[in-house]
Amino acid sequence: MEYALPAIVAIIALGSVWLSANARSEGAFFRGQSADGRAPGLLTLTFSQVTTWVFARSLMNAAILGFYYGIWGTLAYAAYYLSFLTGGRIIDSLRFEQGYGSVQAFLHDRFGRWGTGCYNLVVAIRLISEVFANLLVIGLLFGVAGSQAYTLAIGGFALVTLCYSMLGGLHASLKTDLYQMWIFLGVLLLLLGLTLSSGQFSFSDLLFVPFEFDKPGPILLLVALLQVWSYPMHDPVMMDRGFLADRETTRRSFHHAAWISSLCIVGFGALGVLAGAHGGSGESMNAVLVRLLGDLPMLVFNVALVISAMSTLDSTLSSSAKLVAVDMAILRGSVRNGRTVMLLFVVLGLGCVFLGNKDLFSAVAVSGTASMYLAPVIFFSLWGNRRDIPLWSYLASFGLAVGGAMLYFFESSGYSALLGDSHKYTKLLWISLTVLSGGCLAFWIGGLGNKLGKKTPGSTTLALESVT
Repeated sequence: MEYALPAIVAIIALGSVWLSANARSEGAFFRGQSADGRAPGLLTLTFSQVTTWVFARSLMNAAILGFYYGIWGTLAYAAYYLSFLTGGRIIDSLRFEQGYGSVQAFLHDRFGRWGTGCYNLVVAIRLISEVFANLLVIGLLFGVAGSQAYTLAIGGFALVTLCYSMLGGLHASLKTDLYQMWIFLGVLLLLLGLTLSSGQFSFSDLLFVPFEFDKPGPILLLVALLQVWSYPMHDPVMMDRGFLADRETTRRSFHHAAWISSLCIVGFGALGVLAGAHGGSGESMNAVLVRLLGDLPMLVFNVALVISAMSTLDSTLSSSAKLVAVDMAILRGSVRNGRTVMLLFVVLGLGCVFLGNKDLFSAVAVSGTASMYLAPVIFFSLWGNRRDIPLWSYLASFGLAVGGAMLYFFESSGYSALLGDSHKYTKLLWISLTVLSGGCLAFWIGGLGNKLGKKTPGSTTLALESVT
């Protein structure tokens, strides 16, 4: 078993490289078009959506939350996948109803350079965090942090994924996502089958933690339900795939991705729940699963994590290239420059792995909180089609969200205790409520002020005309 995982990873990696045809055109590299200019079909687009969101960090988070907080922790994480439903509605309104070619084009139209600048900053940080998180999970699968096996696994995985991503860009990402998704589904079904056939678990184990509103699991569920309104818009991987196919294909891909990915997360997370039900004091989740299931199921468990990490990392690199070379236009949108950007983001991700925070869920929570400045943008400017929202409202919402995200990071990491000694998810809930309500209030006041400002001069003019 010692060499089984590296061998399986090598086979999957070679298959991914073989499928990655060299992208010679910008349409293939940045927009995922085939050699004859065709957009991806429904199955390819759906599976690509799923694999890019069911990534290694997601699977680990779902399992770990289930281990500590029961099925409610896993369901809380699965609730984030409702983002596909809100994301699909955002894309439909943004692209097909209002005719924008990107999120940046919409924000620039409504809020100018500050609109796109703030957005691109948050998106760039998110992309770097995705590279970091997936590399970190791979390292921990092969060894203890700082060990030689840990370092070599991260370096080798980053190199292989970077090579085929640089070769084919988004077109390669879509093709490999389809290939990797089929393998992932097979591996997940095998893992669940081995778990159920072991005879170690019963359905009652899933409910070993009772539902109580003031417990971390239900509280985190409320947080997820607040953040799903804005979370998809700041995810460039999801948004990029919303601009590839026709309206019906795009809409259906988002709807199918929602239920498929939710089932994958709940299924994998249930393993953590079962481990929590049978775990001893001080025993880790992996140790419990090894004790109960043996080596073969754990090998399958690790293979699922590797596949999900690979499928997410290549998509993240493709979106990074598009962000810098196309959306931000810092470089000319050429294939060569896109490849250079991919290399840069891998280097930044590696830097975060060896220097940064190792808490996987913190990255999700911080990113989700920072994204909440977009909620009033969606409610007022996009769905409400309000063009009278001033720039100060946008910047106020942005500042409040970034401040909330930083506050949660310091509170959850133990660097501060400004919010008292309550559980970190309770703190996250209050921060999220404050950011959401404060941002919406800023937009409402800004829009109201503009309306009053427009009415006052008009009313004065009419009065003078009547007197005359």
